[in-house]
Amino acid sequence: MSANLTLISASQVLKARQDWNPISNAPIIGKDILELLSSSMYVNVLSVYREYVQNAADSIDIAKESGLLSRGAGRVHLSVDPQRRVARIRDNGVGLRRKDFTERLVAFGASKKRGTRARGFRGVGRLAGLGYCQELIFRAKAVEDTHISELRWDCRKLKTLIRSEQYSDNLERLVRDVVTERTFIDDTMPAHFFEVELVGIVRHGSDVLMDSTTIQKYLEQIAPIPFSPEFSYGAQIEEMLKPNVNLGNVEITINEGERPLYRPYRDEFEARKGVRDRFERLQPVSIPNSDGVVAATGWILHHGYLGAFPKSSAIKGLRLRSGNMQIGEAELLDEIFAEPRFNSWAVGEVHILDDRILPNGRRDHFEQNVHFRNVLAQLAPHARDLGHLCRNSSIRRNWIRQFEQGVVFIKNRQAILRQGAITKGRRIKVKGEITERLAALEKIATQSVLYEDTTNAFKRRLQQLNRKLPALANIRSPHDLKRFRGERRRLIERLVDIVYDATGNQTAAKTLVDKILRRL
Repeated sequence: MSANLTLISASQVLKARQDWNPISNAPIIGKDILELLSSSMYVNVLSVYREYVQNAADSIDIAKESGLLSRGAGRVHLSVDPQRRVARIRDNGVGLRRKDFTERLVAFGASKKRGTRARGFRGVGRLAGLGYCQELIFRAKAVEDTHISELRWDCRKLKTLIRSEQYSDNLERLVRDVVTERTFIDDTMPAHFFEVELVGIVRHGSDVLMDSTTIQKYLEQIAPIPFSPEFSYGAQIEEMLKPNVNLGNVEITINEGERPLYRPYRDEFEARKGVRDRFERLQPVSIPNSDGVVAATGWILHHGYLGAFPKSSAIKGLRLRSGNMQIGEAELLDEIFAEPRFNSWAVGEVHILDDRILPNGRRDHFEQNVHFRNVLAQLAPHARDLGHLCRNSSIRRNWIRQFEQGVVFIKNRQAILRQGAITKGRRIKVKGEITERLAALEKIATQSVLYEDTTNAFKRRLQQLNRKLPALANIRSPHDLKRFRGERRRLIERLVDIVYDATGNQTAAKTLVDKILRRL
């Protein structure tokens, strides 16, 4: 051991620990923490709507549990006004009592939901809108209150003070300087509700925060809403999940007169550009934890696997949900596939049930721990099977493409023989090409990866092609060439051969030869 190293006994370590004391100064919570907890938290600006819909769904769940709402009566309405640059999200949940209103809305990371089955539990989601508008307004009323409570954040002033080098006050003082409150009576408002209003929304990128179509597509994927009546597997999936998952579906509408949103799944869909496909089979997924209790449950929908879904597809990918809210994007589980691209061929959802597996603060992934890794490990075989289906489908489509190309090749060569204008030597060569390609097609028709009905169809088409071969063996020259004799006729046949040799496209060459023969 080096001379400058000494061993420390256990008693010395214990004594050293006893020498430590709690800090005497209170921690300073600076103003910049507010920026980190709001706009800096989220990569996708549409997360603003997710956070408020999530809180609305939690409030509706409480209203249902308390008997304030019947089971199917939860509603969230989102209005978007691009001209005024205002968005409003209102729910008919329990609202918030006046005596708790201000305290709850200016608390940071002090949510009372932690330890419950609520979707949001960190107490920062309501701050999501601070970085995206000029004013952020909260309104609420509980059924026992007579007045509506309102709290207003001045986001322009907030940003100015955060960036100011002269303003050095802490978080508490900052909040006092930018937040105001009031109460009022409005008999036109519901008896109980919670509402968030974003005023003067700032343009981001292509202005997606003001694009109701983009918002709709986003919420249809991530929000706890019902399956469409046009999706025949919807009722079966909900019945399958019911023993373990509290779906907590709510009715979400965007702007007046619009129909409620539904999940994006339909029986028929666009598999890839210009190609339609249908769902064929539902596969349940159940994953136990180390104690044998269900840690995650879900489903996979099988289809024709005709290729990767378009990038814009709202159904592609094996996805994860918690509290029936989607966590992360469609690519979240790419890592468990041997070839990540195959996740773009898959369709399915897995609901996380183990309360030791929590979404991270941004809700774009889960906190990494042994329990989450257990779920991934048990999902990996499903990903492997999906990859196998994708690979086989790709091989199958390649064989089908080769067969169709072979049929076109044979029919083209048969047409050249029927033309009767090539030399004897070339006729022998073309017949050999047909025979060789027929043998290749017969081999394709025996590939085990092909479905039985495809194999049978291929065999029938091969029989038709083979029946035409004897008739082509004695093809004579066209009537127009019969008047040519001897060397002149052989010269024309050699010239026709030259046309076929000089033209890469045999179909185009045949068209040209037909024109020449008509002229002759």
